[in-house]
Amino acid sequence: MREKSTHYIGLMSGTSLDGVDGVLVKMPEHEGASLQLLASAHLPFSVDLKKQAMALQQAGENEIEREALLANQLATIYADCVSELRLQCPDSQVQAIGVHGQTIRHRPDLGFTRQTNNPALLAELTGIDVIADFRSRDIAAGGQGAPLVPAFHRAMFAKSGECRVVLNVGGISNISVLYADGRTIGFDTGPGNLLMDAWIHQHHGVAYDADGAWAAQGQCDSTLLASLCDEVFLRTPPPKSTGRDLFHLPWLQAKLDKLSALSPVDVQASLCSFTAQTISEAIAEFAPDCRAVYVCGGGACNRTLMHELARRMPQLHVDTTDCLGIAANHVEAIAFAWLAQRFVQGKTASLSEVTAARGARVLGALYPA
Repeated sequence: MREKSTHYIGLMSGTSLDGVDGVLVKMPEHEGASLQLLASAHLPFSVDLKKQAMALQQAGENEIEREALLANQLATIYADCVSELRLQCPDSQVQAIGVHGQTIRHRPDLGFTRQTNNPALLAELTGIDVIADFRSRDIAAGGQGAPLVPAFHRAMFAKSGECRVVLNVGGISNISVLYADGRTIGFDTGPGNLLMDAWIHQHHGVAYDADGAWAAQGQCDSTLLASLCDEVFLRTPPPKSTGRDLFHLPWLQAKLDKLSALSPVDVQASLCSFTAQTISEAIAEFAPDCRAVYVCGGGACNRTLMHELARRMPQLHVDTTDCLGIAANHVEAIAFAWLAQRFVQGKTASLSEVTAARGARVLGALYPA
């Protein structure tokens, strides 16, 4: 599959389950050059679709059929997002679409990960080659299959002679440590937004805590925070990755059941502190020479969380990736455009030092138009 155009579409729907983010970008023709964002779009998921995806996080009746039907719905939404992007830039000749799919199970400890998707249908609906299934080859090579983006972060955000951290706060938080000497590590630090989102939805019926306004009204409970931090995953050295398979409302409720009753708003404040503490502790341990932390993902819009991160890391410059030239809400979608280009070029995109795979691999599978 020879590259004829450097225009790629990237599509990402993450563990926050808020919808699909899409970008159309002109990728650099050579390493070190800048990319150009040509169009962007966000299509929210319906309440019903989100419920279907959440239900598939756990084993249940007729789940094979339910997953297949969800995959078809997702492909249709992805295709709508592609249409929106192409309307904004009608003359663009798109080489390929890179699409992550929707993670419903992530069990590298059992040798599998599952991103629900129907890339064949997406190729049929759009008439564009689709690159998908980016995680499974790394897992086949003995890796975690995640996080996928540290190599992209290195390509886009590294600065020679300076240690930086790129922090993605989606449903789960993960960091890429870009060391001054060119080495890179990356791993999931723990929950990002998903527990805060689930808690505010349970109590107020909204999808997320806008600006962290509700958390800002509460007080962190130190006993609850200590209980939340008492989790084996958080003490496990990287490489490591996690998801809703571990961190979910029943996990939180089991912690709460062992404590005196707390007000819901104080629980939300404690969850915000939990996310910030697990991130800051990981950075302190694995990036002691770091000068700056650049935040992307939905958590970059949570002002309370951003303030808490800055408070816990006063010696570091904490900002969003916007100041590096890529908007925080576009980073992950652009990463999948980059991953698609790497596949088309036959270049590896994984880092064995990140995932613990037996070596770097070309990631993805082609579904021709």
